[in-house]
Amino acid sequence: MRRLVVEADGGSRGNPGPAGYGALVRDADTGRVLAERAASVGRATNNVAEYGGLVAGLQAALDLDPTASVEVRMDSKLVVEQMSGRWKIKHPDMQQLALQAQKIARQLADVRYTWVPRAQNGAADALANSAMDGRPVHRDPAAEAVVLEDDVQPTAEPAPVVTTVTHLLRHGQTEHTPERRFSGRNDLPLSRTGRAEAAAAGVRAKGLGIEVVVASPLRRTRETAELVAGALDLPVTFDEDLVELDFGDLEGLTFDEGRAKHPLAARRFLDDVTVAAPGGESVADVSARVARARRRMLSQHEGRTVLVVSHVTPIKLLLAAGLGVGDEVVHRMFLDAASLCTVAWSSDGRASVRLVNDTSHLR
Repeated sequence: MRRLVVEADGGSRGNPGPAGYGALVRDADTGRVLAERAASVGRATNNVAEYGGLVAGLQAALDLDPTASVEVRMDSKLVVEQMSGRWKIKHPDMQQLALQAQKIARQLADVRYTWVPRAQNGAADALANSAMDGRPVHRDPAAEAVVLEDDVQPTAEPAPVVTTVTHLLRHGQTEHTPERRFSGRNDLPLSRTGRAEAAAAGVRAKGLGIEVVVASPLRRTRETAELVAGALDLPVTFDEDLVELDFGDLEGLTFDEGRAKHPLAARRFLDDVTVAAPGGESVADVSARVARARRRMLSQHEGRTVLVVSHVTPIKLLLAAGLGVGDEVVHRMFLDAASLCTVAWSSDGRASVRLVNDTSHLR
């Protein structure tokens, strides 16, 4: 996996005042600068400008190589701690920039954040100051050449493209399913209908060339996976990151009951993927952990055919990643119980959705 380093900074003359950011991307192994970004952001605070540098740096890394592992280095303790999930983000402008950064980061193979002393962030600081001053930054090209994307040439024959196929199976019905109730972290078993659906899925799975079975550990997915894996004579590996969204206080309620009991909170949750269910998770929270599970599967089972037994929200988010669209698409899909979807992931970063909500095995 290619390793990149993003160095980012931002500043303001007055805090708030005329502000700008700077960011650059280096090859982690050679230290070579591969891309630079610098821009004015008008009148803003230091922290908003720093977030602007983070967004620009992550986007530059994504443009260079979406399969790369990225280390972000910044001298802003605030940004590093907030993006690492240890501190809350309260400023509305920073919240929007942080969401933008998180959305870009989810498209990269791996992103981690490191605080560095300001003295070790001089290149990004110089770019930020150049943006604030409205002047180009002057650097020694012999010491640190700036490389345009068109000038970057491969140094070896490209690696062969390997495709990993994931078949995504939603669990069979429980007592909640026919009534369309919020069903998150409960431990309901499959109903009699659900077990029949899982058995039918096992028959279908025999013709798919499945080599690995990975599942959410919740009871309904565990039972579905074990029935299908038994038909395939394969073991099941469980991944906590594939569990359903935690619906909190909405758990067990229908949509109408949820809106009646929590009118404002339910509406905000259903309208905005970044807003958590009352007492639970947001779609964006689930997206982050599903992305982790996807990276693990593609790393550990590269080139193989994997059956993923999970729930509505994680499967929709895997489809969204395959389509290259935002998390908002989860509200525009419908998946039946025991339905099958398929996404193929190529090692060059491309993906293709081949099947959605197929229930032909249940007829």
